[in-house]
Amino acid sequence: MAALPVLVLNAGSSSVKAALLAADGSVLWREQRPWSPLAAPDAATRLLETWLPSALAPWLASAETATGFSLALAGHRVVHGGERFTAPTRLTPEVLAELADLAKLAPLHNGPALQLMGALAAWRPDLEQWACFDTAFHATLPPQARTYAVPLSWRQAGLRRFGFHGLNHQHVAETVTRSHLGVRRLISCHLGAGCSLCAIAEGRSIATTMGFTPLEGLVMASRSGSVDPGLLLHLLRGGLSAAELDQALNRRSGLLGLSGLSGDMRELRQAAAAGHGGAQLAIAVFRHRLRQAIGAMAASLGGVDAIALTGGIGEHDQALAAELEGELAWLAPLRWLRVPADEEGLMVRQCLAAGA
Repeated sequence: MAALPVLVLNAGSSSVKAALLAADGSVLWREQRPWSPLAAPDAATRLLETWLPSALAPWLASAETATGFSLALAGHRVVHGGERFTAPTRLTPEVLAELADLAKLAPLHNGPALQLMGALAAWRPDLEQWACFDTAFHATLPPQARTYAVPLSWRQAGLRRFGFHGLNHQHVAETVTRSHLGVRRLISCHLGAGCSLCAIAEGRSIATTMGFTPLEGLVMASRSGSVDPGLLLHLLRGGLSAAELDQALNRRSGLLGLSGLSGDMRELRQAAAAGHGGAQLAIAVFRHRLRQAIGAMAASLGGVDAIALTGGIGEHDQALAAELEGELAWLAPLRWLRVPADEEGLMVRQCLAAGA
């Protein structure tokens, strides 16, 4: 099975990323398409009918065999795995039912992923499908790092910090361990449309900024990050509905809400240079909260050997890297690293190892 390529799918609320990777992790094909799964229940079916068959044809048409579709398997990125799913898991009817129950915890991601799983099963019922979870890497969080100071009944109901972006944080940890011997205390900074930090000690996640959902923590493109719960109670008492609050915190906050212009850091950099006050404020708040959170991760680790920047902003925003190095010079000596994100490669390795 391992000699065959693996299809990797990453379904979000506004786009689907798909890639075909060889067993060694090398990319054969990669593409991203917009879609609206929350607005169109048949979006996944239409996407598969109009996109994947033709896109995959150059690699697979000549390799069809009597035993079925010549892929090793398909791997899906699933944002929230709850308390049960802490390793790559083959999809079965029972697993799918549990994932459907978890969708309410990450509706922008888990729901679309489930749509794609169902559509793929209908298109190619012979293709083995697996789920890889963004929460899994954070299963090693110690009790003091994963527990909220809330009533016992809430905690018994499973309300705790899970953490996210675990696939890429794990990839960063493995990459740094291979290439930089002696780095035992690492802060992984996943900075993109979604942003989170992870304190990694000896390859294990011991603290992270996201919590019960991917809304907690740093300022993001359109997500608020951490907000005083009292502020949210104030808005609810003032008549704002839970749905309106959800929409505002997930879709109209973050860099977009601060700037009134855009959630894209590249656009904000250009606007800020031209004197746009909202863009300048957005960048300043983003950097302030990021700097504070890095300090918190350093405290959790008891010192830092390296800080790795990853994700779209982390990998490409040269100004931010320079600003952080200057503002966090008091943490020295440490190594500043750039690690290209590769969730897909990690998923292939995980799925093939689990299914071998």
